[in-house]
Amino acid sequence: MSNVSPSGPPMAASPLTRAVLEIDEYASSLGWDKPARLFALVDTAKLRAQAPNLVSPADDAQVSGLTPIEQEEIPRNKPLDKFLGTIAWPDSVAGCALTVERMMLPPSAETSVPEGLSDRELATWVAAHPDRQEVRMTVAVLRGGARESAIRLREKDSATEVLTGPDLVPGLAEALAATFA
Repeated sequence: MSNVSPSGPPMAASPLTRAVLEIDEYASSLGWDKPARLFALVDTAKLRAQAPNLVSPADDAQVSGLTPIEQEEIPRNKPLDKFLGTIAWPDSVAGCALTVERMMLPPSAETSVPEGLSDRELATWVAAHPDRQEVRMTVAVLRGGARESAIRLREKDSATEVLTGPDLVPGLAEALAATFA
């Protein structure tokens, strides 16, 4: 995966936001209905110093940024929260990110969710709901606590329609932050 290209996501103010948008664009290029993907975020300048062949000269504008490095595939037979609980990052990793597809309901539908459903029953109920939205969520955290998220709706699958913000997926951000504890 390369850093942001001229045809990639728009430039953003912070290196973390740029990394999230780069990962979102990468995941978008793979299409929908894909498994979750985990990324280490490393400081691009440090990466260039340690392994100059991994960062191309075209990435000079991103020297102060973060380079996402995709990790091995996440086991499909293990719940995501349990898998994240097994991760420990080396000191060279500045942060991490995860991209995952889910079904979501608009806030107006949340009041109609039946109580007492198991996780599996809730997923089935949401999947059958007429107002459900398929989304791809990309969430990143840094060791120092900074967070960023991007959400792309399947029905508005365009880089110009991606929502970003630090608090869009707080539960997933907390789970990722715990991998640095």
